[in-house]
Formats: sequence, structure tokens, C-alpha cells
Amino acid sequence: MVKKLKDLKRDRIDFGRARIEPLFQRIFIPTLLSMVFASFYTVADGIFVGQGVGSDALAAINIVAPVFLMTTGIALMFGAGVSVVASIHLAQGNNKAADINITQALVVASLLMVAVAVAIYVWRIPFLRLLGCSDTLMPLALDYLLLILPGCVFIISQMIGTFVIRLDGSPKFAASLEVVPGILNILLDWLFVFPLQMGVGGSALASTLSCAVASAMVGWYMFYGAKNVRLRRLKLSLTSLYLTARNIGYMARSGFSSMLGELAMSMILLAGNYVFIHELGEDGVAAFSVACYLYPIVFMVNNAVAQSAQPIISFNHGAGNSARVREAFRISLRTAVVCGLLATAVLVVGAKPLVGLFLHAGTRPYELAIAGLPLFAASAIFFALNVCIIGYYQAVEQNTRATVYMLLRGLVFLVPAFILMPMLAVPQGLWLAVPASECLTLAVVLFSRPSSRAAVK
Repeated sequence: MVKKLKDLKRDRIDFGRARIEPLFQRIFIPTLLSMVFASFYTVADGIFVGQGVGSDALAAINIVAPVFLMTTGIALMFGAGVSVVASIHLAQGNNKAADINITQALVVASLLMVAVAVAIYVWRIPFLRLLGCSDTLMPLALDYLLLILPGCVFIISQMIGTFVIRLDGSPKFAASLEVVPGILNILLDWLFVFPLQMGVGGSALASTLSCAVASAMVGWYMFYGAKNVRLRRLKLSLTSLYLTARNIGYMARSGFSSMLGELAMSMILLAGNYVFIHELGEDGVAAFSVACYLYPIVFMVNNAVAQSAQPIISFNHGAGNSARVREAFRISLRTAVVCGLLATAVLVVGAKPLVGLFLHAGTRPYELAIAGLPLFAASAIFFALNVCIIGYYQAVEQNTRATVYMLLRGLVFLVPAFILMPMLAVPQGLWLAVPASECLTLAVVLFSRPSSRAAVK
């Protein structure tokens, strides 16, 4: 028992006293590797579908993709929210409150996702029409949607569990929640799409089974491997339900900007699908889908920066240590700039080989994607800084500001950009809508308030 306690003390991450840069790196490296790997197995999914089923299948998945992003948005809202709230409770020594918040987040988010999945299933045809699905793509979109919906429920516990486990001082196990299911997903994708010839539905089934494994891993950790947090039985009295609703509301406000980040990605897909299919047909959506498969890598890398800084910033914010908060923010900003520049360079220089992974050379979707991807890549550096700064405001409980900035990049600037940019040139304007939206958002973030600039110093 004594040895076990010593081991736990040795492995525990000290958010309040450890040097910031090594502490950030200790969290960032496994978080980055896990998120990049998660992105790569998403890319592998697109490669298998594009090469094994065809460009229409890629377009169909792109139509359904907002469902997946809505799911991850709900998970990020509760995961980021409970991470901020629980970090502050732990900093103040109130472990029981942190445990209750974690349990509430997992239970309520899972029930919410079940209700959403049932509603989508019941109204699946009009729902796909709303997403812009054409008659040509409808059968493929239905095959994918019906098999991905159960996986959406498992994603909730997987993603919230990742936040909680990282907060508990186990970043390597949190990383394994992406790596292990990711390897399984790649293997199942190949098996279902090629040898078993299950088409686009096979790709969805592979994702669902992989998410189920990740959810089971979260369950094992919470019951048998946790160091400082644990699940608690929730009471069903009126007072307890009221307190649960109050806590959920606070967590939702804290994590709302994170959900808006995923909804912004959904809006990119939704608005992009509408304008691409209107201007260029199904071939245009297939070309756009390549950018949508690659862009999550950029998102995941920069989300890793924000999520790695978040527990450090939130813990020290709760402890009243503003100097450590500022230092963690400066380190995350430098990291975000490097990641954004690298992402832009890779997408521009490697456009041809990257597009060739998904689409056959010489086809119209291939040519459209080759011409458009370097233009789309201009958004990476602006996106990196936006995510980092918004993550900082979220971590220090400036939720209104974080929410406003997310709305700017995900709706206020994005939708008009998709409407107006194609008027300048087609197809170049279609690809430049996202960079324009991210650039305008960063300008507002940097110059709207003096405290925004002060935080960067």
C-alpha cells in the first residue's frame, strides 16, 4: 500500500508548482500524438472510401459529417466545461465536488446524445435533405448515417473521459484513448471496405466499433485506474436534480465556446457543401471533402495546444496565481504559431500527393482539389491563433468573450464569406471563404479590447 501511494505521488502532475514549460510539454506531447493519430485514422478512413468505393462515397460522408461534428461539439462542451470546473475544485481541495461534476457531465451528455441520435434516426430523410444531400448521394448517405449513429453515443464518453483522465494526471492513458481505437479503426476499415466489400456502411461500422472500445477503456479507468477522481452515485431527489441542472448549466457555459468550435467546423461543411454542390455539382463536393478530411488534422493539432494549456491555466486561475497563467498562455501562443505555419506549408507543398491519396488522378474532383487545397491552407495560421486565444479565455472563465469570438468565426463571418467570395471568382472564391473568415476573426480578437493584447505580452 505504501509503495502504491508513493507511485501515485510520483506520477501525479503538480499543476500549481511544477515549471510551466516542462509541464506544458509533458501534457502536450502525448496529447498532440493522440490527436494527430486520431486525425490520421480519419484520413485513412477517407482514403479507404475514396479508393475502395469512389468519389461519390466521399461526397456522401461529407454530407453526413456535420452529425459527427455536432456529436464532438456536445462532447467538447461538457468535457472542456467539466475540466475547467473540476480543475478549480481540485485546486481548492474540494475533490468531492469535482467527482460529482465529472459524473454529472458523463451521465447528462450521454443521455442528451441518445435523444439526439433517436431524433435523427426518426427523421433521417428530411434531415439529410436539410444537410444538402442530393438524390444521387442519398442512398450512400443513408448507409453511412444509420451505422454511425450508435458510435456517436460512444464518442461522448470517449471525449469527456479524455479530458477527465488528462486532468487526473494520466496524459499517456488519455492519449491511448485515441491510439488504440485508431489502430482498430484502420484495421476494420480495410477489412470492411476491401475484403468484405461493405462499402460506405463498412466504414461507418468500423468507426462505431472503435468508439465502443474507447468508451470501454474510459469505463475501466474511472472504476479501476483513477488516481484523484472517481465516479459517484447521483441522487434523484428534487434538490439533487436542481443542483445537477445548475452544475450542468455552469459547465455548459464554460465549455460552450468549445462546442461552437465544432459547430464552426459543421458550418464550414454545411455551407461549403451547399455552395460547392450548387457551383460544381457532386464533383465539387468530392473535391471539398478532401480539404475537410485534412483540415481536422490542423484542428486537432491546435486543439492539442489549447487543451494542454487549459488544465494548467484553469488550475492556477483557481489558485489565484496569475503569473503562472500568463506564462502558460505565452507558451501556448508560441506553440500555436509554429503549428499553424507548419500546417500551411505541408498543405501547400504537399497538395498533389495528399489529394492523390483520396482521389484518382485525372478525374475532375482530383483537378478541383489540386487547385483549391493551397488556397484553403491559408486559413491554418489564423485558425491556430484563434483557437489558442479563445481557449485561454475559456480556461479563465471569460466565457462570453470566448463564445462571441467562436460565433464570429463559425457563423457571423463564415456564412457571408461563402456567399460573397464565390462572386469574386469561381472556384477560387469557394476555397478562400474559410481563410477570409478566420483572418477577420483574428483581427477582431487582437484589436477589439486592450486586455486581449495585454494577455499576449
